[in-house]
Amino acid sequence: MKAFIIDRYSKKNPMRLGEMPKPELRDDDVLIDVHAAGLNLLDSKIKSGEFKLILPYRMPLVLGHDVVGVVTKVGARVRQFKVGDEVYSRPPDHRVGTFSEFIAVNENFVAPKPKNITMEEAASIPLVGLTAWQALVERAHLKKGQKVFIQAGSGGVGTFAIQLAKHIGATVATTTSSANTDLVKSLGADIVIDYKEDDFEKVLQDYDVVLHSQDAVALEKSLRVLKSGGTLISISGPPDPAFAKGIGASWFVSLIVRLLSAGVRKKATRRDLKYSFLFMRADGHQLREITHLIEAGAIHPVMDRVFPFESTNEALAYVESGRAKGKVVVKIK
Repeated sequence: MKAFIIDRYSKKNPMRLGEMPKPELRDDDVLIDVHAAGLNLLDSKIKSGEFKLILPYRMPLVLGHDVVGVVTKVGARVRQFKVGDEVYSRPPDHRVGTFSEFIAVNENFVAPKPKNITMEEAASIPLVGLTAWQALVERAHLKKGQKVFIQAGSGGVGTFAIQLAKHIGATVATTTSSANTDLVKSLGADIVIDYKEDDFEKVLQDYDVVLHSQDAVALEKSLRVLKSGGTLISISGPPDPAFAKGIGASWFVSLIVRLLSAGVRKKATRRDLKYSFLFMRADGHQLREITHLIEAGAIHPVMDRVFPFESTNEALAYVESGRAKGKVVVKIK
């Protein structure tokens, strides 16, 4: 099968289009004929070797963390899906590889594709949808009437998280550029701060939850906009000891993680705040919940561009540029 492959970690070298063997099907797997794949900054970070301490991969490696397609074969123990089903998934770590014509995924990480959106739109959902769900629903327990600050509202995670928070009934503040103000307002943002003109720390106060995705300076400020007892969930780091424990990290990696997050954890404790690092995980059950929300019209995908499969390197470069509004997808079928 055709796939985009990396042979070693590199920031500069592009992925190469080559041939890889079709994935082997385990008893709990479905084989998906890939129609489209979403691109994420995570792909770029793995490619450059940024996560090699916590996510060591064997080369050659096919990247890609979002997939939509049709089930063409099922393993002996598969009960949830049959050949011909349209499905989507965020494959689990260590079995990624959606920049290819086929991928095998354990059925527990797969969900039915929402019926009311296109294949390309569905490919944009799994990673950002699960990230927003795990941050706001699972970790923060966001409730109706609470106030949440979602950074970078026009990005992939931001566009989904704003809609999810509004569906829950929260008041939503976000940052974006003036060019994207109308977009984030249309998604449900109540307070929109132009990050080029204004300092969000001077505008926001007494927030219950912050979904942080920016740099260390924004992290410091975010602690100060939360009220006592509030929760800061970061998807951009630093990782915390709970994360290291969750991935079964070695003592050395656990020590590094503890040191990296010591400062922010100390400041959070002093202010009676909860700090939590989220590295989202694959979860088919949560993806089914997201399917229900999309089919009910509560959330809709926000797409920027669809590239042909042959232009996957260009698509990843576009994601890296930070200019995308919503998600970028490659069309394979």
